[in-house]
Amino acid sequence: MAPVPPNILVVEDDRETRTLIAKYLRNNACNVTTANDGREMSRAMTDHRVDLVILDVMLPGEDGLSLCRKIRGESQVPIIMLTARGEDVDRILGLEMGADDYLAKPFNPRELLARINAVLRRQAAAQTASAVMGATALNFQGWRIDFRLRELRNPAGARVAMTSAEFDLLRAFCERPGRVLSRDSLLDLTQGRNAGSFERSIDVLVSRIRRKIETDPQDSSMIKTVRSGGYLFTPTVEPAAMPVDGAK
Repeated sequence: MAPVPPNILVVEDDRETRTLIAKYLRNNACNVTTANDGREMSRAMTDHRVDLVILDVMLPGEDGLSLCRKIRGESQVPIIMLTARGEDVDRILGLEMGADDYLAKPFNPRELLARINAVLRRQAAAQTASAVMGATALNFQGWRIDFRLRELRNPAGARVAMTSAEFDLLRAFCERPGRVLSRDSLLDLTQGRNAGSFERSIDVLVSRIRRKIETDPQDSSMIKTVRSGGYLFTPTVEPAAMPVDGAK
């Protein structure tokens, strides 16, 4: 399925700049709505789904910094501020009022697009992480880990026996995919600083988990060892749908 184009709202009073931004973004698979000032911005945000706002600081009437604060009081939609002045005070004020990024004029449209994509990726990652951390069950590469039942099922649906320590460590990995986790942090997340806990115990548990979930435990693709770092859980992790009543 093709990715859904993001809906970008450009709030800029300079017609030439506004037209340039809108044309470039539309040519790069974005849906664009434009506004000249705060009133048009509010109307556009009411009438359209907006995934990101490009907001000029210098606007007629209510300025961009005030509008940024108003948006952030009502929504978590990402905001990239634009200004003709590259002064640090404007950048700092914009970020303090909730802007996600800041770009000074004049700018290269390619850089603006890159920043838009970066902000949208960060937002998507944060939303996924929030959903993952709040889920009672997760899926990864066909596997399902259920925190309520404390069970792991393979892609064929069969339950895989795990010790309590193995399950807790796999849960720590699943809730933090794509992050390098040191042995110390894994100890804190799973065993705490109980007497007898030591870094080597993490290596032993990782080895056991690999034998249960990896196609080739000697050439691990899901739990990567990071030299001088720890371990990295590589699969994409998503909240699992709740099973239909009576399903195994």
